Amino acid sequence: MQSSSLAAFVPGVDSSLQAPAYPLPQTPFYSIEYPGYVRPTSVSLAVSNLGGQSVLDSAFKRAASKTETLIELKLRPEQPFAHPVPGDVVPTNNILLKIVKKRRKNRLEDGAIGEYTAEAIGVIPKTARFRSMVDYQYQPDMNDPVSKLRIAMDNMDVDALQSYVIPEEKADYTISVQSTSGTAMDTDINLDPELTGISVSRHQPESRTIPVMRSNLRLFPPPLFSRQTIPQGYNFRPNPASMVSTSVDNETGEEKKRYINRMRWKGYGPASIMFSDAIVPDKPPQVVEEGRNLIDKAILKKLEDLFVQRPVWTRMSLFNQLAPNETREILNSKALLPLVCYVFQDGPWRDTLVRFGFDPRQDRSARFFQRLYFRNANHPIARPSVITRRQDRSAANTQIRAMEEGTEKEADRRRSHIFDGQSITKETAAFQLCDITDPMLKEMIDDPDDLREECNERDGWYSSHGFERIKTVLRHKFFSLLEGHPASDEECRALLSNNDGFAKATIANRSYKLRAGKHNMAKGALRPEDAAVSATTT
Repeated sequence: MQSSSLAAFVPGVDSSLQAPAYPLPQTPFYSIEYPGYVRPTSVSLAVSNLGGQSVLDSAFKRAASKTETLIELKLRPEQPFAHPVPGDVVPTNNILLKIVKKRRKNRLEDGAIGEYTAEAIGVIPKTARFRSMVDYQYQPDMNDPVSKLRIAMDNMDVDALQSYVIPEEKADYTISVQSTSGTAMDTDINLDPELTGISVSRHQPESRTIPVMRSNLRLFPPPLFSRQTIPQGYNFRPNPASMVSTSVDNETGEEKKRYINRMRWKGYGPASIMFSDAIVPDKPPQVVEEGRNLIDKAILKKLEDLFVQRPVWTRMSLFNQLAPNETREILNSKALLPLVCYVFQDGPWRDTLVRFGFDPRQDRSARFFQRLYFRNANHPIARPSVITRRQDRSAANTQIRAMEEGTEKEADRRRSHIFDGQSITKETAAFQLCDITDPMLKEMIDDPDDLREECNERDGWYSSHGFERIKTVLRHKFFSLLEGHPASDEECRALLSNNDGFAKATIANRSYKLRAGKHNMAKGALRPEDAAVSATTT
């Protein structure tokens, strides 16, 4: 506020008509909006329920941290299982007024019995508020040994802690309590008996003494029931996305009704199988088929034509055959790819898109569609945070927009799934053998003399020795390019000659070094059933 001496300097206004100005003391006070009645005689009890004076001093200090500004109001401090009311300290710009009421002896005609004067005595820079919803409350039996243990821990009763013994568990989950109907009981008569855990027979006369069954479950509340602190404004209206669904039990004929969410997301994932499954899918799942009329027919026809030209694709190689706007539509619709292909969850064609009805395990020429993957050890896999995932999505959208605007070279984009041994466009090696054009690797891939008679879950149609040689050369050439220099064929041949003896020994003994199982099969471990047979014969 301004001082009264400044009132005369307001131009064009009579100083006698101006409201008086008073000085504002800068004495700081702190306010607590206590959710209850506080009398002058119960101030100490209210402070104790808030944690004590030391807790309040820490919450209101100038450099208090976020954790220190949290206050808990315990309305039942003697009950250790009662959940407190959460509150926090917020900055405010309030003024503390001192109100003085002067009584008059004679009552006036207008009903006024006194006059009031207000005086500002300080400012309130911080206020403790309790605006959150109170958590659910549950009070267990305080005579239970666990309840007594909790009290002993709060009181640091060493003797009680040392004498505690885990009680014997009994199957008395409900107990009978003799009670005369019509008499006052501990529970509210307006509550449904099913909510209180007390079951009373409805056919018993009121004048008789009937057995009352009470729950005896030894349930103890968690530290928190609900994390919801702010009520939702539903305006007393039902969820518009909910509808009543009626179903009839075929055995009993009973009709049941329940609410379902009409807007729930339907899974449009492609059909997936394991390498050990004998039959491959020849049509999309029913839930995907139902959405056929909702997708772009032109893009669907283009995808079908691509799978006629080549029965197995990776996502990157397939998207490189499409325009950027078509790729965006496939990613957004979710149902286009599941209408034309299925996927393997394991084996040599893991995570590839396979045309319906085509079984690469029965066609030796499908070896060219096998997929090789190497993780870049310099970039360890970690669980991405929410911010990281948002940045990744933003980067992907930026890349698609760049492709749409033509700012990214179209030739580079369409060849990102191809490995030529001279350049790379990504830091992760994930290639199909048919997309490797390096001359040395191409010769090893096309070699028909190092194949199997039957498809193998680990190496596909190639022998273990031949497939290991392909992976060794591809790994060396790829990571050499990551380091900034292409590897020559002479380096790779020398590497193969040095590793041939070691690789054969590794192949012969790798089942003893690696734990059998699906996760280690790509590294050379045996199948679980083969490992079991090997263990029984040795």
